[in-house]
Amino acid sequence: MSASRPAAGRSGAFTPLSPDRLADRLAAVLVRHRPGDRPLRVGLDVPGCADLETVIDGLTDRLRTAGRPVARVRAEGFYRDASLRFEYGRTDLESFYAGWLDRAALHREVLRPLVEQHRYLPSLRDPVSNRSTRAEPVELPAAAVVLITGELLLAEPMAFDLTVHVMVSRQARRRLSPADQEWTLPAFDRYDLAADPAGTADLVIRFDDPAHPALLERNPS
Repeated sequence: MSASRPAAGRSGAFTPLSPDRLADRLAAVLVRHRPGDRPLRVGLDVPGCADLETVIDGLTDRLRTAGRPVARVRAEGFYRDASLRFEYGRTDLESFYAGWLDRAALHREVLRPLVEQHRYLPSLRDPVSNRSTRAEPVELPAAAVVLITGELLLAEPMAFDLTVHVMVSRQARRRLSPADQEWTLPAFDRYDLAADPAGTADLVIRFDDPAHPALLERNPS
């Protein structure tokens, strides 16, 4: 498929891009967004099988060059205590889908204080050791962009100013997921149907082939 011709997509068109051009385009969109005199809160919904780190690094560099300071918050830093996450076992699908992420804590410690105080807490708990990270609040200028990254972020409404969904097809998820994460795959199948992140996010990145992503801008302005 020619990179100069967008591919048909839901409620718009996907434009094939190189990873570098994807970072360029995402940066251009985020630079335009200024929600007033406070940092921009971006929900970056990325399944664990999608390695978006190079694109995120490029996006961060471009935003800083454009005069927009960047902070990143990893949603797993706001996972619930292991006693709650694993109450029904370490591979319980319902818990993984709806109970691992403490959305109230993410709202209380990150999303709301970014609006009210221009500050946020980077993390609450190390998801591996299950210990408190003892992180201190960080203050940000109003021009900052905060990337909140994680899995299944759009399963419930949250106070993001802009949402980006990394879309990986069912077949590609099975191909890209490591063996120890295969048990989570039915949760993502459910997510596609129940939450419809590809149909509701402001920007959708098609990422079946990391070397050849494509971008759909549903709400680019």
